[in-house]
Parts: sequence; structure tokens; C-alpha cells
Amino acid sequence: MPDATTETETLPPRAGRWQPYHTLWAMLLGGWLFSYADRTITGPVVTWLIDNDHGMLGSAENPHALGGLIGSLFFAGYMLTQFPGGYLGDRFGHRTMLAISLVWAGLTTLASGMVTGLIAFVVLRVLTGLGEGVFYSNDRSLIAQRTPPAKAGLGMGVAITGLSIGLTVATISAPHLIDWGAEVFGHEDAWRMPFLVLGGATLAFGWATAVYMRRIGGPLKATGSALRLLGTSAVLCVAVMAVYLIADGAGLPSWGVAALECVLAFLLIGAVFARRGGRMGAVSRNREVLLLSFAFIAVMWNLWFFSFWSVSIVADAAHSSFQNAALVATFNAGAGILGFPAGGWLSDRVKARGWGRRPLLIAFTVVQGTLVLVFAGYLHTHSKPSLWVMSVLLFITSLFFNALQPMAHALLNDVVDAAERGAAFGLFNLVGEIGAVISPALSGTLFDHYGSWTQAVAIDGALMLASAVLYGLVREGPART
Repeated sequence: MPDATTETETLPPRAGRWQPYHTLWAMLLGGWLFSYADRTITGPVVTWLIDNDHGMLGSAENPHALGGLIGSLFFAGYMLTQFPGGYLGDRFGHRTMLAISLVWAGLTTLASGMVTGLIAFVVLRVLTGLGEGVFYSNDRSLIAQRTPPAKAGLGMGVAITGLSIGLTVATISAPHLIDWGAEVFGHEDAWRMPFLVLGGATLAFGWATAVYMRRIGGPLKATGSALRLLGTSAVLCVAVMAVYLIADGAGLPSWGVAALECVLAFLLIGAVFARRGGRMGAVSRNREVLLLSFAFIAVMWNLWFFSFWSVSIVADAAHSSFQNAALVATFNAGAGILGFPAGGWLSDRVKARGWGRRPLLIAFTVVQGTLVLVFAGYLHTHSKPSLWVMSVLLFITSLFFNALQPMAHALLNDVVDAAERGAAFGLFNLVGEIGAVISPALSGTLFDHYGSWTQAVAIDGALMLASAVLYGLVREGPART
């Protein structure tokens, strides 16, 4: 079997301003859109279940903690396939893994809307996370392969704009899809409709992605890669659910269960370090990759604290309706439509001028962390915050937050060799997703304890400022090929 790195590194040039790599960016943007809509919809649905005292969550003693744990378990699955997904992409081809990821996400999201019972629902969200976990590292690697190096940061920023569009689509459509679900299925089963609609859309786009990936690079090595991913995911799903059931049976709090799930990630990281030969060994010894990976824990913490709980934060702080809270929360999600491409473009410009990407990354991280603390202070000092003020704060904060992400991605791309990109991005997101695993559960637990989101928001801002310190330790050099 030929190694995936023997694929053509760049698409052939074509006359006109629109180039083949622009089409690639657009397709990957769509992949981010659908995969993020699938995972984001869980947060608004959980908020609706709690607000409507639904039997699945509303009767729980600490419903926000339980709801946050569901989000955390999704990211436990998502986290654990980051490194295997990157490694499989390096071996079988990044195109193949991207197509498999989207088809997988569509099927499991559809199934999430069909099951009955909390445990079955949790299992399917874990499986969704396991499948979607292979998208990130292969997306970043394929862009780096097939985009001119001077535009790599812009390409990564444009593609990941789909993340914000998906967040926005899921957040703003949730009330309407649930209302439609009530008309079709009745009030008790109204929550199913968002999963059915988004799952079906993702499955259709996954098929289109597979067709496109075949067109740009030939047949996909789907059989071998799918079997390897299925085998890996089966083991990891059993491990995630075993930890959940044992810890829950022992009476651990939700944040404690999430922390134990992170132990699985550390065991996987330990296994990576134990196999220090070849590409995995080179990545695990790369000081800059490790610094960037651990700094990104704060980024994933912030992303999934606000993505999962933003509707609840607005609704509980301003005592607004579910629909109004969802509308305000879109200011947080929608800022990425500007922030992601702008951050990638700025990163490429400062790199071309010889200034390096790192100083700009540090500056944006400090500004973002400070703005989050300002938001926490506003919630603390106002018993009924203004929806308009929260909208402005969420938008500006998210603008800086989304801009800094492609800066970090492009910097990571600069510090690894081309043959190690998939493994490097897999390890990077595996470590970073520790923040996404703990954040929803711990934040929900803090709300149940204090009756306010202020403490959780303040912790988020402090973590972002701490990540800026780690970025300052990264030694930036010329981009590798």
C-alpha cells in the first residue's frame, strides 16, 4: 500500500482568480459547518430539556451538571480519536479520513434522534465524537498539502470559518426545529427533530465530499481505513462508557467523571510517547508541538464552554426566553465568520514581513482573555444584564478568539515536517480537547452550586491568559516543507 504522503502535494494551477485550492477550502468549510452543527445542537437541546423538565434531564437533582456531562462525554470520544485519526490519515490518505468522518457523523447524529433513554443517547453522542475526531487533523493536513505555503494560514482560517457558521446555524435554528418537532412528534419528542434534520444534511454532504475527494485525487482507501477506525472506536467507546458508568455508580460528581475521562487521553498520550519511533516519536519529541498543544487546552475550554452553555448563560443572566437567548448567543458563534479568515490572513501577512506569527498570537490571546474577564465582571455587577451589552461583549470577545485559532494552527504547521503534519495536528487537538471534555461538566456543576455563571466565565478568562504564557515559550522558525 503506498503511503499517503506520496499524494500530489498541490492541485494543478488553473487560469483565472479562482484556483482549485479555493474549491478545497470551500468543501472543507462545509465539512466544518455540518460537523459543528451536529455537535453544537446538543447544548441548546439540553437547555430545552432542562427548561421543560423533560424526563431525560429535567428530573435530575443537578440537571446542568448532568447536561454538561453529556457534552463532556461527546468530547471524550472526540478527543480520543484525534491522534489515531491523524496517524490513519498519514497512512491511508487525508482525503479518505475526511469523507469517512462526515458520513459517520451523519449516521450517528441521525441515530441520536431516534433512540429512547439517556444511556443510548450518551453512547451515540460518544460515537459521534469518535467519528468527528478524525476530521480536524486531516483537514489541517490536506490544506497544508494542497495550498501554496504563503496562503496556508488564510486557507486554514477560511475553512474553519465553517465552525462558526455551524455554531450559528445550530444555535439559531434549535428553537425553530424543536417547535417543528413538537408539531410532528408531539411535545415530549420535539427534541428529536434537530438531530434528524442535521444528521440527514450531514450524511448528504458527506456523500458529496466523498465524490469530490475521489475527483481530486483518485480512489479512496476507504475499506482499510474504515475498518481500522471502527476497531479503534469500538474499544474507545467501551472505555469511555465504562469510566462513565463506574464513576457515576460510585457517586462521583459530573466534573469528576469528566476528569477521569481525561485520564484515558493521558494514557493514550503515554502510549504515544512509549512508541518513540517513526513519525509518532518525532512529533512526541517536538518541544514546540507540546507547548502549542498544552496552550490549546484553554482554547478548547473557551470554545466549548461558550458553545455549549451560551444560550443558558444569556437566558439565566437576563431572564430572557429560550428564543431570545439563542439569538443573542449567535453573536458569540457568528463572530468567527469574520475572525477566522481575518486571523489566518493577518498571520500570513506578518509571517511574510518577517515578524513571525507568535507575537500576534500572544497579543490576540491576551486581549481575548481580558475581555472574558470583563464579561465575568459585568455579569457579577448586574443583576439583570442588558441583552445588547452581552451581545456586543460576546461578539468582540469571540472575534479575537476566532482570529487567534488559525494563527496557532499555522504556527504548528511551521514547526513540523510535512510528513508529520497529520500526527502533529492529531496530538495537538488530542491534548487541547482536554479543555473541551472538562469545561461543559465543570461549568454546569459550578452553576448548580452558585446559581450563577460568573465563576465559570472568570475561570475561562484566567485560563486564556495562562495560555498566552505558553505561547511565549514557543521558538518560531521558518516554515518546514
